Amino acid sequence: MKNWLIHLLLVSLLGAALLGAPATAKAQEPPQGETAPPRPLQRPGAREASQEPKPYDQVITKDAVSDPGVFTVHRIKDKLYFEIPPAELGREFLWVNQIKRTTPGVGYGGQALGNRIVRWTRNGNRILLRSVVYESVADPNHPVRQAVDAAQNETIIMAFDIEAFGPNGSMVIDVTPLFTTEVAELSARARLRARGFDRNRSFIERAVSFPENINVEATHTYTSPIDQQPAGPQPPQPPSPFGGQGMRPGSATVLMHYSMVKLPQVPMKPRLYDPRVGFFSVRQLDYSREDRHRVVERRYITRWRLEKKDPNAELSEPVKPIVFYIDPATPPKWRPYLKRGVEKWQKAFEAAGFKNAILAKDPPSPQEDPEWSPEDARYSVIRWLPSTIENASGPHIHDPRTGEILEADIQFYHNVQKLVRDWYFVQAGPNDKRAQKLPMPDELIGVLLEYVTAHEVGHTLGFPHNMKASSTYPFEKLRDKEWLRTMGHTPTLMDYSRFNYLVQPEDGIDPALLVPEIGPYDIFAVTWGYKPIPEAATPDDEKKILDAWARQQDEKPWLRFSTAGSAGSDPGELTEAVGDADAIAATRLGMANLQRVADMLLPATTEPGEPYDELEILYGRLLGQWALELNHVTALVGGFYSQQKHAGQGDGIRFTPVPRERQVAAVRYLNEAAFATPRFLIRPEILRRIAPTGALEGIGRAQVRVLTSLLANARLQRLVEQEAVDGPTAYRPADFLADVRRGIWSELDTPAPQIDAYRRNLQRAYLDLVNEKLNGRQPVNDDARALYRGELRALDRALTAAIPKTSDRTTRLHLQDARDQIARILDPKFAAQPPQQQQRSPFGDGLETDPEPLGCWPDYSIPIVRDGTAR
Repeated sequence: MKNWLIHLLLVSLLGAALLGAPATAKAQEPPQGETAPPRPLQRPGAREASQEPKPYDQVITKDAVSDPGVFTVHRIKDKLYFEIPPAELGREFLWVNQIKRTTPGVGYGGQALGNRIVRWTRNGNRILLRSVVYESVADPNHPVRQAVDAAQNETIIMAFDIEAFGPNGSMVIDVTPLFTTEVAELSARARLRARGFDRNRSFIERAVSFPENINVEATHTYTSPIDQQPAGPQPPQPPSPFGGQGMRPGSATVLMHYSMVKLPQVPMKPRLYDPRVGFFSVRQLDYSREDRHRVVERRYITRWRLEKKDPNAELSEPVKPIVFYIDPATPPKWRPYLKRGVEKWQKAFEAAGFKNAILAKDPPSPQEDPEWSPEDARYSVIRWLPSTIENASGPHIHDPRTGEILEADIQFYHNVQKLVRDWYFVQAGPNDKRAQKLPMPDELIGVLLEYVTAHEVGHTLGFPHNMKASSTYPFEKLRDKEWLRTMGHTPTLMDYSRFNYLVQPEDGIDPALLVPEIGPYDIFAVTWGYKPIPEAATPDDEKKILDAWARQQDEKPWLRFSTAGSAGSDPGELTEAVGDADAIAATRLGMANLQRVADMLLPATTEPGEPYDELEILYGRLLGQWALELNHVTALVGGFYSQQKHAGQGDGIRFTPVPRERQVAAVRYLNEAAFATPRFLIRPEILRRIAPTGALEGIGRAQVRVLTSLLANARLQRLVEQEAVDGPTAYRPADFLADVRRGIWSELDTPAPQIDAYRRNLQRAYLDLVNEKLNGRQPVNDDARALYRGELRALDRALTAAIPKTSDRTTRLHLQDARDQIARILDPKFAAQPPQQQQRSPFGDGLETDPEPLGCWPDYSIPIVRDGTAR
């Protein structure tokens, strides 16, 4: 009986397993159009057990289409094989990922997805593709090198069985899975914001090999976006200039381009970074330099390898010039201007000893070179992208060992031409008749695109922005014809000092002098970074000469770069500024021109039979420019003039506080120009053509932008610091806040207060801003909290005294409401809540100016608001 029961139980269990198997398998099938991820032990490219290599002709059959190069590439139907010569094992390659063709919402063709250093190594009958890092280094002969190597083991991206050996010992591997399955290090999933990868809709399109590189193109299909669009209308989101918002629901197919380029076998001699001269840099932690008794951070500037054909010549052509190709997609009428933008830099390289160092070329036609591709990592290309984004960017790819720039693709978004047109109208329109009527002539737009190109090329040469430069010219020289002709209005193309908006029409300045050109800082920086120092055998041997070159900044302020550690405190390091640190005088001139721009708006944008879209756009630009220029004055308050110096250089002082008198004058001017109602911007003939409402909101946003900058937490903290260090000579923070309060609420001191709608808006914004500082998600503390509470109490007393004096009912109700608001702000039950990162203050993030968006051409426009929606 017992045996019979056991037998019955086993039969039942077996039957249940058999009956349940199909259902289980069905449940584990992936959704239609999507494949299941590989099992953990079966990453694509790996086999469960290594197989012995086969004879060569059984793998590379007569059906193979072969292409010799750095590796021989074989195509056999849908499979791709690499044949790796023994000499290439262990060599370092730069692997560059790009999207060649994309789908709506996922960036633009030609955009990079990243790059890494890789090497191919052998492990028995396997070839390993490894990722190499250079974050930490050590002398190969130093014992600590063993510890460094153990701390940054090279990641294996994929492993491949050796399918066959070639006649000369070459190793044949099947790399198909590398390009037809999802490999995390090479995937576009993050850019697409996708959930799945469909192998059945992914395949290799093309593979070519050259003496120094291999290019592979593969179609990849992704499925199921991470974020489905929620139901109902959504507020518009600002686009990123570096990609879309993610794939649309369903599937997305992209054409990926992979370029693997052999790194130089003899690395370029690097040049040590110096913070006094602006260069991008690579960082390495060197554990073998024992003279400092600590880990030494070594930084090398990023630069192209330029070597003279004739090392003995003062001026020589380079062995290999820097060449930029103009994307064939670029509109033909703009190509000559883009070429001139590239070759502007020849002037600077001549000062460094190189003739024709940088060139712009049209790419070869398909008939001339059928293998040429703008995605090929051997070629630097100015890519023209079909986008409404108003921006451009100039990234570059460099060798992490030395900082050598290997390739650069400038991203040129189609609508950047609209942005520079609008800026030129607002900043230079009063001084250039060509800009006083839309559309502007192509010749003028071409010159503006030439300037954009030159700026982006500067980034690809290794130069970051230098916001210091524009403040180093004497103010009175910026309206001097001879100075502008020889020096320009800014020392560098790399500043955000777009067009000379200080020039007045009566100055009679040639409009050609309003646009930046290669300046003295550009020539200095190229010379410092690129001029050969043949007598120096190592980077350290160059330091004495480079230090002497950098010290030229002491005598020539316009050769200076932004000061390390200034953290926005220097009123000379500002975006979009023109002139030295006397921002009040500069802004007065700018305001005079903005009033002229307001007069130009209607005749410039009115076209019979056309809507008023251009009028609305340019009015928003005008508001934005108004706030932008006034924020240059806010930077004086709590500011420090600075110069980057090294020990032994002059007095060594890097930071000097802005004198108290100038800070007080800045607040006085802002009370007069920024916080008084800007009547010249209130144009019924304009506003009534744009929208029935929105003028109050638009002007209010412009004023709040200035007020938020002036009351930035970091600014108040610097005033507290200045008082603590400098005592009675400092601008006391209590005096500063009182001066601002009295300016915002100046009507309270009049015999019969009457406050217009614009000022009421500003005063409410003042209370909202103070409330945010005291009771917001990230409240101020210590002295700032006490100071703001004291200001509210002082304001409450002034409101109490003013209410009986006013006969205007609206004003009286506004003042009574203000008292109620103060009582609420000071009530303990409205104390601050714990910080929550996802909550964002309506007044920004505490930066002293509006945060800079990605790309080089931020949009400062303040659009009119219709029905609560920003246009």
